[in-house]
Amino acid sequence: MAKGKIGVTTENIFPVIKKFLYSDNEIFLRELVSNAIDATQKLKTLAAFGDYKGELGEMDVRVKVDKEAGTITVSDHGIGMDADDIEKYINQIAFSGAEEFLAKYKDDANSIIGHFGLGFYSAFMVSKKVEIRSLSYKDGAKAVEWVCDGSPEYEMHEIEKDRRGTDIILYIDEESKEYLEQARIDALLKKYCRFLPVPVISGKVQEWKDGKMVDTDKDNVVNASEPLWTRKPSDLTDKDYLEFYHELMPGQEDPMFWIHLNVDFPFTLTGILYFPKVKSNIDLQRNRILLYSNQVFVTDQVEGVVPEFMTLMQGVIDSPDIPLNVSRSYLQADREVKKISGYITKKVAEKLDRMFKDNRADFEKKWDDIRIFIEYGMLTDEKFYDAAKSFFLLRDVQGKYFTLEEYRTLVEATQTDKQGEVIYLYATDKDAQYSYIRAAEEKGYNVLLMDGQLESHVVQMFESKLDKVRFVRVDSDIPERLIAKEDNASTGLDAMQTEIVTTLFRSQLPQMENANFVVGVQALPGSDAPATVTQNEFMRRMKEMAAMQPGAGFYGQLPDSYELIVNVDQSAVKSLVAEATEALKPTVEPLRNETAELEARIAAARKKAEEDKTTADTAADEKRVAELREEQEKAVSGYAAGKPVIKQIIDLALLQSNLLKGAALTDFIRRSVSLL
Repeated sequence: MAKGKIGVTTENIFPVIKKFLYSDNEIFLRELVSNAIDATQKLKTLAAFGDYKGELGEMDVRVKVDKEAGTITVSDHGIGMDADDIEKYINQIAFSGAEEFLAKYKDDANSIIGHFGLGFYSAFMVSKKVEIRSLSYKDGAKAVEWVCDGSPEYEMHEIEKDRRGTDIILYIDEESKEYLEQARIDALLKKYCRFLPVPVISGKVQEWKDGKMVDTDKDNVVNASEPLWTRKPSDLTDKDYLEFYHELMPGQEDPMFWIHLNVDFPFTLTGILYFPKVKSNIDLQRNRILLYSNQVFVTDQVEGVVPEFMTLMQGVIDSPDIPLNVSRSYLQADREVKKISGYITKKVAEKLDRMFKDNRADFEKKWDDIRIFIEYGMLTDEKFYDAAKSFFLLRDVQGKYFTLEEYRTLVEATQTDKQGEVIYLYATDKDAQYSYIRAAEEKGYNVLLMDGQLESHVVQMFESKLDKVRFVRVDSDIPERLIAKEDNASTGLDAMQTEIVTTLFRSQLPQMENANFVVGVQALPGSDAPATVTQNEFMRRMKEMAAMQPGAGFYGQLPDSYELIVNVDQSAVKSLVAEATEALKPTVEPLRNETAELEARIAAARKKAEEDKTTADTAADEKRVAELREEQEKAVSGYAAGKPVIKQIIDLALLQSNLLKGAALTDFIRRSVSLL
């Protein structure tokens, strides 16, 4: 019997391993099974090179749970170890056998998973004692047993073992008894080992018999050793891809399409990425891409390996070249990862471009489902934007699709304003904004439909990228001002009439929670509506983008900003203005004249005080001005209150904008009936 100390630099190595080295103690099983796979693959490689001439026999890995004994045993029939191997690879922590083996057989070695020589020690995360029983493949080798109780001390002695390979026996500690349940072990094997290249056997296949599930004589193989991504695309059918997708993502609808990744230079990468069907009102789910290293599951946290927008996709990526830490649980940010990310971006863009060019009609049918991926990609990845701008589609309210270049050609002649900017009009809700869309189309304008989740950001992106292009929502102004081609026409009203009209309508506007209104007057065609409500484009955009950010930000707290534009050339409004002017002029004109005299006196006093470097005493005049304005406001508001047609015009405008609701809508209906 031999005794000794494990070659470490600190007495505290095991607490470090147990608490800090690995992110989750459940990965002990992944590490031990991975080591067993490595041992199996090594022997296959030696046999292929003629360095091992014996019978390979059954090349599988077995995981056995013995609840009564409190043990888990991981067994393989691979390369095995003798005393020298254990001394070299187990007793000297972090000396990786896989690294040494790969150096010798780097061109032809089967998948060798281990890199750091620390995987075995993850066993102590759940064990109070660990035994290794191993027989090397070498001629004349003696079987050995190694035992360690979690301290740096171990015992090792020769034993009898009649079969090549290694058994790792874990004596599970009290805090980890959950791992003595067969169902728990099977779940972990399915999570981490379902696609390993060597059969992994755990227990027996069960069947229903006499009212309960019982074991059969058939071994339960938990993995598929040739997953779809390891095979050639030319050997696969659409049915194969769909079946594999539903195996990965049970309960999901069929994906729209997929991309089979396969590259071996300048790095090795395989995988299949699926574009799931996404509805615009669904809460998008991430972490649906599974990262593997030589068919061993590593993580579903793939940020950094795939571009951010690709995290909305689903599928598998497998690469031994992605650098990992010793636990293989988190990615290290380096240039190799960026190369892989860039490659994936390039392949996805090429696939989409090919789909667009090969069958544009089919691409247009898929557009609403894939748009959110493409928009997100263009927003977050500059290289993807450059690639995608040739196949990005804009859709108008009539359902026609245009590339960015096609659409500019379509509208440039009719929708360029006096500043030389091409105005892209758009709606976000075809039904709610119907009257605005129709009014714009009657002026010969085209209106886009931009109803996705990311449209506020997409609009900002295109305005910054496209030369002299500005997006304007169709309900942000009246048609005559959406695309300003000349200065606004005169209203034909004098200053007093303008003030009377704005006060008439402002005084009758309803009080709406979280909404501010201003009133403007405009001379529009008499056939147009008497008044129209528009929403400030800048403020609305800021609020929409703020709403997508945590905490909503400053703009998210501000009220919605609307303008009621009164059409003074509409017959009902024209009559109202004439009547109001005649009725109110005797009251309003003297008030306005006195106000003007006082304001002139205040201005003169302030100017003289500034010259004399004294303080102007204008308090009495300022108080009188405030009283005069209040008196004027009261006179006009009182008149307006007796004119139900004013409220009717306002409510028609609010109704057009879907802002008339609740009690106000009921009042409008009753008033409409009474006016008939």
